[in-house]
Amino acid sequence: MAEQLSWWSRLVARVRETSWAIDANDGIIATAGLLQGFAGAGAGDRLLLFTSIAAMLAGGLSAGGAKWAEVAAEREGELELAAEERSEIERDPEGELAELATYWQGRGLTPELAHEVAQQLMARDAVGAQLDAEHGIEEITHASAPWWAGVETAIAFMIGAAIPVIITFLAPVAIETWAIIVAVVVSLALTSLVAAGVGRLSAVRMLIRSLIVGLGTMGVSYLAGVLFF
Repeated sequence: MAEQLSWWSRLVARVRETSWAIDANDGIIATAGLLQGFAGAGAGDRLLLFTSIAAMLAGGLSAGGAKWAEVAAEREGELELAAEERSEIERDPEGELAELATYWQGRGLTPELAHEVAQQLMARDAVGAQLDAEHGIEEITHASAPWWAGVETAIAFMIGAAIPVIITFLAPVAIETWAIIVAVVVSLALTSLVAAGVGRLSAVRMLIRSLIVGLGTMGVSYLAGVLFF
């Protein structure tokens, strides 16, 4: 169980390290896909520019709000677990001490040393020790974390979305479709490679997934615009 928690903790850490790039990629893909749909429908420069700006703002706020809700829910779950552990410790302190000692014994300590470690941890922070051993929670998420996570996600999304927005502003409608495609491919490649390096993930697999999703989204959106409008 301890090895599973350790593996899960490392995976979560890697995902969080690369989440900014994923959020930026979402901004690139969502905005570019919407623009391709409008371009396929024959929209002019002003409508495309308005659409790109609206997609950047609405998408950023939506993504940030979703991330805030997600982290807030995680924190609430951690607080509920902490309350449960606190209640169990108050009800049966010796039993919880024995349970913690068993955990450390399973990690390779001798029964005597495991009992001593458990006693010291319970004396220092009983609830924290139980949360770490039973649920893999080293520290309860800070109250400000949901807000910061939401702001970071919104900013990352808008930075990604700004790429097709800028192209829409600078390029005439006759060439901006291809310019957006090229810019999206380059941007997704850069963010995917950087994220793969930071998260120690496979750069090739991450790049392929990003390009498939990005180009597929734009292709489907453009085709929908051509066929239905």
